[in-house]
Amino acid sequence: LVSLLLIGIAAWGIGFGLISSLRVVGVAIAVGIFLFLIALVGLIGAVKHHQVLLFFYMIILLLIFIVQFSVSCACLALNKEQQSQLLEVGWNNTNSARADIERNLNCCGFRTFDPNETCLSDCFRSHQCRPCLLVIEEYSGMVLRFVGGIGLFFSFTEILGVWLTYRYRNQKDPRANPSAFL
Repeated sequence: LVSLLLIGIAAWGIGFGLISSLRVVGVAIAVGIFLFLIALVGLIGAVKHHQVLLFFYMIILLLIFIVQFSVSCACLALNKEQQSQLLEVGWNNTNSARADIERNLNCCGFRTFDPNETCLSDCFRSHQCRPCLLVIEEYSGMVLRFVGGIGLFFSFTEILGVWLTYRYRNQKDPRANPSAFL
């Protein structure tokens, strides 16, 4: 479900022109495909009662849980100053995302508006633009809390999946020869 959601959001972002960075979309689609393949491994392992597939599914799901739990906690723990520093690093390291932000949020520049620089937003023609930091800060705290909360929810469902896989993996296959386990 999460994998299809990631792929769908990436396609939606490109389809409506909200995201023009192929790197960001490519990473979202790659992560979605990876999660989908991992879910298939778990499904096939459960249907076939295949011990090795279930073991690898359990280990990979545990690693995904650790990464997702860490990122979710980091999203929830950032204060305003750390958010501003993180936004500035992201602003300085990407050009395509900068153009998308200026165009979609109708702002120019990061901390100050400089009419001598080029900008893709509509407000640039009238020279009445706000700095993008002010506009982004309105949304960043809310988005980080939302992403952190959703990430925590899904990370706990993943640890439930690890536990259930562990329990199911150690059960006998009812279709197997009963004397094979003796």
